[in-house]
Amino acid sequence: MANHKILYICQQITPYLPENEESLICRQLAQAMQERGNEIRTFMPRYGCINERRNQLHEVIRLSGMNLIIDDNDHQLIIKVASIPAARIQIYFIDNEDFFSRRATTVDENGEEFADNDERMVFFARGVLETVKKLRWTPDIVHCHGWFSSVAPVYLRKVFDNDPLFRDVKIVSSLYEDRFEKPLTETLRNKIVSEGVEDENIGIIDNPTYENLYRFVLNHIDGVIAGSASVDAALLEQARAAGKKVMEYVSPSDEGFYDNYTKFYDEL
Repeated sequence: MANHKILYICQQITPYLPENEESLICRQLAQAMQERGNEIRTFMPRYGCINERRNQLHEVIRLSGMNLIIDDNDHQLIIKVASIPAARIQIYFIDNEDFFSRRATTVDENGEEFADNDERMVFFARGVLETVKKLRWTPDIVHCHGWFSSVAPVYLRKVFDNDPLFRDVKIVSSLYEDRFEKPLTETLRNKIVSEGVEDENIGIIDNPTYENLYRFVLNHIDGVIAGSASVDAALLEQARAAGKKVMEYVSPSDEGFYDNYTKFYDEL
């Protein structure tokens, strides 16, 4: 078993958001890998529903202050951090007043998906990678959890590919039952292209449904993990057909659950 430097890019983590299969795996996987001797960094969005005082979030001044341009608009990148004492792990939070001040995650109080979710996920992905650069930390593996983190592999392969920090990184995406129902805005393709992403398959996201988003992203990763029992079977089949390493669903209650992840990482 090799020790790895693992970057976790998570859509949700408990205790900062309610417990569900995804938020629990993100919380427990980071701890399990650290306890196995791996070096980890873990990121999630600082949604407005997260109570900063109760969870003892504080801003990391030396990492904050950069502006990211999304669709020709400047958005300030704020980095906050908190610790989970029981797990002895730190969580970094990507924050911005425009995208994360609302007291919700990806849907409003009526269950309607936010119209700017595409820009929010782009800001989150780029914010994580820019922060890792500032940390001058070189991950061996980047593991993305949930669709909100889905475009990070695209930036790693098409924008940050010549950066020494990311040049040799292996990329994994975990799929969950967290799909969005309405397509993202049709301008998603243009927003990504304008940031320097050139790809012959970019037309897949002309209609940015959940399926099409991942059909595009799968071209840029090394491995896929079924994080839920009922993930999209067609996406897993596409990954297999493309020669990607695939880990089938394993219940978190199974003995040796996290050993499966260790083996998966070692074989990438």
